[in-house]
Order: sequence, then C-alpha cells, then structure tokens
Amino acid sequence: MNVQQITPLSHKLEVEEFSKRLGYSFGQPELLLEAFRHASYVNEQPDSNLRDNERLEFLGDAVLDLAISHILMELFPDAEEGDLSKFRAMVVDEAGLYRVARALGLADYLLLGRGEDQNCGREKPSILANTTEALIGALYLDAGFEGAMKIIRKLFGPFIETINTEETDHDFKSLLQEYTQQVYHALPSYRLFNESGPSHDKTFEVTLALNDKILAHGQGKSKKEAEQIAAREAFYCLKGD
Repeated sequence: MNVQQITPLSHKLEVEEFSKRLGYSFGQPELLLEAFRHASYVNEQPDSNLRDNERLEFLGDAVLDLAISHILMELFPDAEEGDLSKFRAMVVDEAGLYRVARALGLADYLLLGRGEDQNCGREKPSILANTTEALIGALYLDAGFEGAMKIIRKLFGPFIETINTEETDHDFKSLLQEYTQQVYHALPSYRLFNESGPSHDKTFEVTLALNDKILAHGQGKSKKEAEQIAAREAFYCLKGD
C-alpha cells in the first residue's frame, strides 16, 4: 500500500480496513484513532481536544506483560522464573513489537506530524513499537482482557513459537537489515577480523559497517553470535542517531 495515498484513519472505510487486518471490530472507534495518534500529530493541532497515544501505550505495556506472561507459563510449564522473564523480554522488547507492527502494516495508518512523517517516522522502530503497545491498550479498553488476549495470541503467537530455538538468534540481524534498507537504502556488512582461542573454545570478533562506516563490533563463541551482538549494537546506535 502506498503510504502517500492513505487518508486519515477517521474515514470509516479505513477503520473497517484495519479492523479486518486485526480481526477485531472496535465498539469505540475513537480508541483506535487515539492508538494511532502520535504526539507530533497532536502538537500540530493545538486548538483541538485530541489526545495522543501515550496513555494507551502506558496501559498496553502493562496488559502485554501480563498476557505474554500468562501465555509463556502455559507453553513452558517447567521453566524457571528467570527463563520466563528472559523469554518475555524477547517477545515484548522493541524488536518483537516492531515485528508485529510490520506484520500488521501499522505504518500505513500512523497519524504523524508533517516533520516526523518527512523524517522517516513511519519506518522508525521506536514509533512502531510504541504504537503496537497503544493498540493493545485500546483493545483492552474496548474488548476487556479476554478479548485482548485473543488478539495478542494471534499477533504474537508466531514469534513466541520461535522462543528457545535458533530462529531467535536472527532477530536483530533481520531488524537491522529492514531498518537500513528503508532509512538508508543500504545493507549492513559483516567482517570477521579476529579469531582466537583453542579449537574447542574459540572466540570470534566481527565488525559491522554501513556505507563503508564501521558502526559496531561483536564478540561471541560463534560467528553467528558475534554478528547478532554487533547487529544489536548497531541498531540501537542508529536509533540514537
């Protein structure tokens, strides 16, 4: 879908369109509008009584923590508290929330200020992750916890199924690649620059560069692990930029 052709979400057809993507029809459509209303959009309309999505984001964060904790306890009945906490963090961190936002196409519906929109706001993982939390908050207020839980299971289920498998090792590499393609129109490159230790206990060190500029270093017990660590560092470095 071409973002430039998207009209405001307040139009009934677009509310209905997103509801179909989500698999839920809001009884209070204004909650859905609020979930997509970034502060930059509200700030450009000072005479309105519009509310941005930050309160819903606060609520959604708490609802999501409880819902994901419940799902993880069901899936991993023998897991220790520490492991459950680690798994939950993997699901509800920015990478996990961003992944869900991308799958839902939330960028198409964001209500952003002109400056934020022109500054690649629709591709920013932080904005998309926060909007996902706001959406969960809106769902909770409209459908109650059980109704929100059904949607959360559907949205986060595919990612939860990869927990404790090798697939989760690729999260930050994939996230970084998507981000740099959209924002910088370039792909990151990895280079192994050091390998040390005995054959049974080697340590690998890699550098990560973008457009010939080194952004991060990573060190791990495998080349894959070192690249994952470097990708995570680079991702947060670029976001800070």
